[in-house]
Amino acid sequence: EVQLVESGGGLVQAGGSLRLSCAASGFTFDDYAIGWFRQAPGKEREGVSCISSSDGSTYYADSVKGRFTISRDNAKNTVHLQMNSLKPEDTAVYFCAADRGTFCGEMDYWGKGTLVTVSS
Repeated sequence: EVQLVESGGGLVQAGGSLRLSCAASGFTFDDYAIGWFRQAPGKEREGVSCISSSDGSTYYADSVKGRFTISRDNAKNTVHLQMNSLKPEDTAVYFCAADRGTFCGEMDYWGKGTLVTVSS
């Protein structure tokens, strides 16, 4: 059974940090690009970051560039999203997803999400 399980969300004050984790199982993790997405209340889901399956190349949305860092540990089938200098507008449910390809596109598997709340 394929599973993506997010953890690390919570309540933090503006300017603070959180580290999200995505634990994967049930598929060949090394072959998949992993992305983080978020959905704020009343808004559409947006892509936040992606890390490739091959060379470790990364993508960041402009809104998080310089503040968020994505990394993967293939030995542990885990991807992390380090979020620093958090802003109230970062408040959202954060999802990780996996794409059977080199980079993030049409994602094949999704987690259920973890809530991040940034207070002002």
